[in-house]
Amino acid sequence: MWLLDTFLKRGIRDGRLVVTDHDGKVFEYGSGPGDPIRIRLTDARAANHIARYPQLGAGEAFMRGWLVVEDPHDIRDLLLFVTANTKSDGDAAIQARGALRRTADKLLAMADSVNLRGKAARNAAHTYNLTRRLYELFLDEDRQYTMAYYRGDPEATSLEQAQLDKKAHLAAKLYLKPGMKVLDIGCGWGGFALYLHRHYGCEVLGVALAEDQIAFCRERAAAEGVADKVRFELMDYRDVTGEFDRISSVGLLEHVGTPHYPQFYEHTARLLKPDGVMLSHCCGRAGPPGRTDAFTRKYIFPGGYIPALSELVTQSEKAGWQVMDVEAMRFHYSHTLEEWYNRTVLHRDEIVALYDEQFYRMWLFYLAGAEQAFRNGSLVNWQLIYVKDRTAIPMTREFIELESARLRNAETAPAWHLDPAFREAAE
Repeated sequence: MWLLDTFLKRGIRDGRLVVTDHDGKVFEYGSGPGDPIRIRLTDARAANHIARYPQLGAGEAFMRGWLVVEDPHDIRDLLLFVTANTKSDGDAAIQARGALRRTADKLLAMADSVNLRGKAARNAAHTYNLTRRLYELFLDEDRQYTMAYYRGDPEATSLEQAQLDKKAHLAAKLYLKPGMKVLDIGCGWGGFALYLHRHYGCEVLGVALAEDQIAFCRERAAAEGVADKVRFELMDYRDVTGEFDRISSVGLLEHVGTPHYPQFYEHTARLLKPDGVMLSHCCGRAGPPGRTDAFTRKYIFPGGYIPALSELVTQSEKAGWQVMDVEAMRFHYSHTLEEWYNRTVLHRDEIVALYDEQFYRMWLFYLAGAEQAFRNGSLVNWQLIYVKDRTAIPMTREFIELESARLRNAETAPAWHLDPAFREAAE
């Protein structure tokens, strides 16, 4: 316990934390008014497992039931509490202890970022071929698995509204004209591709590597009667051929891997017309390059990496791209993840029945851990507009605000069909 005790003594200053070790010994940290957060360690291995690598060890201890957060608090409260106290130290406070462990983790992260075709397909399957029902239980009605855009008070804005506003914001940046041909790389469950066709009559090709995602996308397109205009292919973006007026990638660059950035920018440059526009939306670091934590690599997004802006700009310039617009989206993802967490908790029993208790706790830790990184850490979302010819978009950003406002007025956000209040009213 001495390693964890040392870490918590140094890190906890504001608020109170009470830890009961597996042998019943009680440790108290911090000071201040109010009820403390209380946790219990149920296994003799828990304290050292957490202390040697807080990011991975705490997640695994929670998953295995070695770390229990006592009511009325939960794992989200604990993670936000600890990282709010340690945020002045940045990620270093919760990374591996010891030079050898840090070096090994760095090397493993570098190896994990190599995403050749076969590995990329396996990684996508690991992440996105979970049961459809799981994603239905915590995502919005359109199954947008990326940051929502909160234009007003997050407490007064539904996830469905914020995701619809996100699509309007992205579509506006593409500077689309009716009938254009669009490539949507990493198309998810098809919502954005269908949105673009609905509002612009675009012919859209969506590509992704998760088989069930593509099957679901095709079902949606067929149900809407647009399968001839909005096509979805199980395909690596590196195998796409043809020429497009616009290219979008939403939540895709996190899966590319830094060694493959040159290939990504070179290939998309070949696919885009000379006067075309490419838009990228991705999670990002508001600082220098780093590495993906071991918990996320191991359990959630194998092969994933969140890039620094410098990495994106430097590599795109080498392929001839010109970056015409950059927007840093701060805190939006923390509110999105909070809502995903709440919806997951709401459906605890069904998720445990679909998988098991350990999977459910893993998912909670993932969502809460990601939230703290966007709330207390240095993660943001980057939105970049790339062109090959500077005349491809207007000279000022006004076109973005005008078009996004038009799109917002053109469509009403649906209600979440799993909202208990919505179901009670329907009954």
